[in-house]
Amino acid sequence: MSRWRRRSPRNKPLFLLSVTVFLLFAFFLAFRLSSTTDLLRSLISSSSPSSAATRSPQCGLSLRGQRFLWYAPHSGFSNQLSELRNAIIFAAILNRTLIVPPVLDHHAVALGSCPKFRVSSPTELRTAVWDHIMELVRDRRYVSMGDIIDLSLLTSAMVRTIDFRIFASSWCGLNMQQACSGSLCCAISSDRSAMGNFDQCRSLLSGLHGKDNQCVYAVEEDCRTTVWTYFQDNEEILDSFQPNKELMKKKKFLYVRKRKDIGKAFGPGSKAEMSTVLAFGTLFSAPYKGSELYIDIHKVQGDPRIQSLMKAIQFLPFTPEIMAAGKEFVLNSIKKPFLCAQLRLLDGQFKNHWKTTFSALEEKLKDLKPKNIGNDPIHIFLMTDLPNVNWTGTYLAYLAKDKSYQLHTLDERSELVLQAAKRLMASEPGIRSSFLPQNYEGLSKRKDCDQHLLPDILLYIQESVCSCASLGFVGTAGSTIADNIELMRTNNACKL
Repeated sequence: MSRWRRRSPRNKPLFLLSVTVFLLFAFFLAFRLSSTTDLLRSLISSSSPSSAATRSPQCGLSLRGQRFLWYAPHSGFSNQLSELRNAIIFAAILNRTLIVPPVLDHHAVALGSCPKFRVSSPTELRTAVWDHIMELVRDRRYVSMGDIIDLSLLTSAMVRTIDFRIFASSWCGLNMQQACSGSLCCAISSDRSAMGNFDQCRSLLSGLHGKDNQCVYAVEEDCRTTVWTYFQDNEEILDSFQPNKELMKKKKFLYVRKRKDIGKAFGPGSKAEMSTVLAFGTLFSAPYKGSELYIDIHKVQGDPRIQSLMKAIQFLPFTPEIMAAGKEFVLNSIKKPFLCAQLRLLDGQFKNHWKTTFSALEEKLKDLKPKNIGNDPIHIFLMTDLPNVNWTGTYLAYLAKDKSYQLHTLDERSELVLQAAKRLMASEPGIRSSFLPQNYEGLSKRKDCDQHLLPDILLYIQESVCSCASLGFVGTAGSTIADNIELMRTNNACKL
């Protein structure tokens, strides 16, 4: 007898029914997952190079004749803002439209250390930024830098900008509706069919397949080898800061930092000039040992247009919705002259310097007490990352108990903060300050978006409140947040 028993005819209908049910279930599952498949694929690196990616027809799908500049922001918001300023300068020098990125989560993408010559490569940074942006899109947490920083003050004569969502929709053919919260963005995104390929766009913008001089020119120079200059007669000379011999021997590397002119490298007559997109890695720079970590462009005597732009972007204000919320808190909640204290106590190096941070505030309050008229307490707006439950035994606990002081704080659950976030998302300043391709200009149709998570704008509103502090400001030494508040106060950002 055969070891395989012949199937009984009466079991055949049952078998066919089982197959039918399985196929229907598989079809239903595929349909449900199809809306997120492209997004998920964009978060997965390609296992092998694809020649199709570098020959993608997506390159400039509906933006032919335009040239763009892209870069990879990283670290905290203040660093991202610093990079945005540098990107604006680069875009203006090279006569390119700047692609404005979203606000990345705090330290979601890290650069490393330029002084120690230990940084992620430009390609690694661009890839990490793309993947994190897609995470923000998938989670419906996308907020453009143009929603937070008022870019409408930059005229097209200075520099032209385009929101990343508009760029990705037009250049790659991607449906970016999940990144939208306002009606204009939703209308633009729904006007696109999902014809684009996330993997191809990721590969092109990240430079995973090298340079494509007709589509994307991926810049590979970073702070280990290059200091970018402009209108300086020092082309290809050695920079004053170089890795020391001990570091090179310990890390087994050889880097030589040269000063290069950005216009000569990527402007007229260069290999990069005709590329649709010029893609950088980090654009962060800072002074270090008498040099600059990456970008040394401060005074441009030979180009009045760039010199004027650099003065204009020294201070980039928050959008009106954010400033209005800060002023509302000052007028309706504090109601009195007040001191702002920005105390950064938990993040990075600051967690080891509590004594110094508290001492600066204590000295300021000692100075204010003799000037305080009457028995009214000194009002203090407190901006700190230390939760109230952890104040026990600290100088903050003492201030909270002392009736000589009245503390004011804001948190992300405040109704004022929530309402401001709703107004910001509805007004969509990032989209409205963006360059719109010709087929989008005058778009009048409205489309409601699916529910979008409200952005966390507490930090920006707190900074706005501090800019209004008439009794002065005490900030944490070395904090970029404190630097930005000082800049706001210097430029009289708060006009009550």
